[in-house]
Amino acid sequence: MLNNLKKIAQSIRYHILTSTTTAGSGHPTSSLSAVELMTVLLFDGFFRYDIHNQKNPHNDRLIFSKGHASPLFYALWAVAGAIHSEELNSLRQFGSRLEGHPTMEFPYTEVPTGSLGQGLSVGVGMALNAKYLDKLPYRTYVLLGDSEMAEGSCWEAIQLASYYKLDNLIGILDVNRLGQRGETMYGHDVDAYKKRIASFGWKTFSIDGHSISQIINAYKEALKTNRKPVMIIAKTLKGKGISFLEDVNGWHGKPLKKDQLQKALIELGVVDVSINGIIKKPSKTKSNRKSKTTLNTKIQKPYYEQNVIIATRKAYGNALVRIFPQYPTLIVLDAETSNSTYADIFQKKYPQYFFEMFIAEQNMVGIALGLSARGKIPFISTFAAFLTRAFDQIRMAQYSDANIKFVGSHCGVSIGVDGASQMGLEDIAMFGSLLKSVILYPSDAYATERIIEKAVQYCGIVYIRITREEIPLLYGPSEKFPIGGSKTICSSDKDVITVIGAGITVHESLKACHELKKENIYIRVIDCYSIKPIDKKTILKAVKETSALITVEDHYPHGGLGTCVVQALSETKNNIPLYIMAVNKLPKSGKPYELLDYEEISSQAIVKKVKKIIAEYKMS
Repeated sequence: MLNNLKKIAQSIRYHILTSTTTAGSGHPTSSLSAVELMTVLLFDGFFRYDIHNQKNPHNDRLIFSKGHASPLFYALWAVAGAIHSEELNSLRQFGSRLEGHPTMEFPYTEVPTGSLGQGLSVGVGMALNAKYLDKLPYRTYVLLGDSEMAEGSCWEAIQLASYYKLDNLIGILDVNRLGQRGETMYGHDVDAYKKRIASFGWKTFSIDGHSISQIINAYKEALKTNRKPVMIIAKTLKGKGISFLEDVNGWHGKPLKKDQLQKALIELGVVDVSINGIIKKPSKTKSNRKSKTTLNTKIQKPYYEQNVIIATRKAYGNALVRIFPQYPTLIVLDAETSNSTYADIFQKKYPQYFFEMFIAEQNMVGIALGLSARGKIPFISTFAAFLTRAFDQIRMAQYSDANIKFVGSHCGVSIGVDGASQMGLEDIAMFGSLLKSVILYPSDAYATERIIEKAVQYCGIVYIRITREEIPLLYGPSEKFPIGGSKTICSSDKDVITVIGAGITVHESLKACHELKKENIYIRVIDCYSIKPIDKKTILKAVKETSALITVEDHYPHGGLGTCVVQALSETKNNIPLYIMAVNKLPKSGKPYELLDYEEISSQAIVKKVKKIIAEYKMS
């Protein structure tokens, strides 16, 4: 068997070298260092996967966190017979499934990778799903590079995997010493990694990553480990197998030229490129998963006392509890803010479907991606300001066709005395930059409840902006809030100007409306609860029927509500004046009403702006 594994390894090396030379780009040396590690895993019976049924829930999961080693990744599946070896020659070509880093175009990719430091978090999410939710025996394997171990998100994942005792998670750390520009932080000091990772409560094994017998023994011991995640720390050589590449700096991301390839192939010797490796299928075991909750035939309507004043963040927690029986794949994650986001309402009712992520937002997003990849609908919540530090993970989630619902509370200056560091003022712009994302910003409890329903029904990335302040109800329990809609909540045939708000500024706009009516000045007020996609039809109607538009938002100007309205009007022929009222000054601590006045987005500021426009254009 050892001899057969060596032959398979040589065949994989051949494919790595030839495919990258044909492509004229790629990362052959980073791939060569992990050949034995992956050959033994896939073809010596440890990894269980039905290559003809990728949706088999019992399949083990394999994540290449070091996604630049994609030539190795694709070669493994070719040798396994999942794809034809000739397809390897299409590596990195336009239209090929074999892209520079793994994407969902390739059917054996669990999640796209390439932005380093994210794969282990995704693996934690998949392992959490197997151990605590679906109660399935599959294991999750994550191949890591030593360069990415400088990323804090790796250590966030390492901490949480230990906390949740994920003995179904096995990391394989390829310590090949060399990064993109030279030696990594610890070079070949595998003990440095071992001490650090073990200190977090992981079972660790340090091995020669090119010794097939040592690799086999490490996997055997890993599968015996209980109540601890495992990290196999392998000392390897970058460019292993080719003398002029082995452990030589300056070869990162460089393919061999044709003459160099011939030299390398001579070193490899006789290679059986027709050899096949067999991946064992998973055992035909049934899930131990217990039935969650009997589904109701109809979701109960939300209900609040008529004159209640309630924060939309609290309505978020109430909505999760109300809709869960109808959507039992819903999972809630929170970054130690659940008593502020009110996700703890759900935690108290359904604790087995709530996971505390602690203050580690990057890891939380990665874990949510892992859960989404296994068919769950994760809602993740924290202060909107803190989601910004996880934007790389959020950005990568869009390439996974992720079904994740992000909930950002404490938005804007209206949070008050906590100060600028806690104020989400860039979040709409951030989520708006994602393709196919949806951004929803409810202005009362009923809108929040209905928007949560729409979010769970929508397959894709949704961002929901919720506010800290308690606010009065605007709507009733039967009101509908379709994605892409809006609510015109104050209008008449005398309207001179349209004011478009969202969330807290809807209430300020209504106050301004009532104040202006006392002076026989009529304005239209639109609650633009769906910022993306925006209700273009209603905005165009306002353009035809009023003489100016004002957008008012508790957000920085760039990329916010005003920008979205401008974009909606960009393809129309109109000369209507448009004014964007937003947070234009660096905020500070203060009472909410003080800060709304200071930033000139309060009702008084709206009244002043309306009068100024009327005077300027001599509107009647």
